[in-house]
Amino acid sequence: MYRELPALHKEGLVRLGKQGPRSSQQYLITAAGKKAFKAWVTSDSGPDHLRSPLILRVVHASVLTPKQRATLLDSAKAEYSAELDEAKAAVKAAGDPVAKAVAEFGQAHARAALKLLDSVSA
Repeated sequence: MYRELPALHKEGLVRLGKQGPRSSQQYLITAAGKKAFKAWVTSDSGPDHLRSPLILRVVHASVLTPKQRATLLDSAKAEYSAELDEAKAAVKAAGDPVAKAVAEFGQAHARAALKLLDSVSA
């Protein structure tokens, strides 16, 4: 999301807000942005596309040395384990059924990625 904000600003869908700590930039949605967002939310979403840099790297891991492959897989396992922990905490902290369902989806995604990594590590 964050890397899209400058493009949204250029299109007039958000405007710059207050400068935050450590040079962070706040953005505020404009009236045009609200209209575009509502149009997007109510439009047909179409098929869901998986764009995973991890899966692309795993598919092409045969070009790596055994050490590079192990580093790739170990690093990804650490990242998805942390993601799983965050999703578990989000499930516990969820204040409504939608937030809980989204957090549970995050858990399922992290578990699926860890299962993939375990199967290709074997």
